[in-house]
Amino acid sequence: MYVITYTIAMKEIRRTETFKNMKTRAKKKSALKKWDPAEIIETKEDVLAFLEGALEENDPEFLFKTIGYIARSKGMAKIAKELNLNREGLYTALSPQGNPSFITIARVLDNLGFQLSIKQKVPA
Repeated sequence: MYVITYTIAMKEIRRTETFKNMKTRAKKKSALKKWDPAEIIETKEDVLAFLEGALEENDPEFLFKTIGYIARSKGMAKIAKELNLNREGLYTALSPQGNPSFITIARVLDNLGFQLSIKQKVPA
């Protein structure tokens, strides 16, 4: 009788401990912050790698979003001020919902020290 009671009690303790561990893990998981690419873009080489990767995707929205990450890494307010643009407008234009004009993209890239160029597509 004692062994059965002890076994049942130990199972209940383990179940309780498991539940506590799950709650602790859930709290830790919710405390994790979303990864922001703007935090790792530091050098011109990083910017170039991000731009080349975005261009390879052949998706304008992805390119605009990537330029937005790069602009945020360099200081969106600073770039907007240098380009005589509204900071909020620049944020919106470079967001996934934005639709920036070609001139806005060209001016932001110029401010970052880059320019657009065109090359012939290599046949598959």
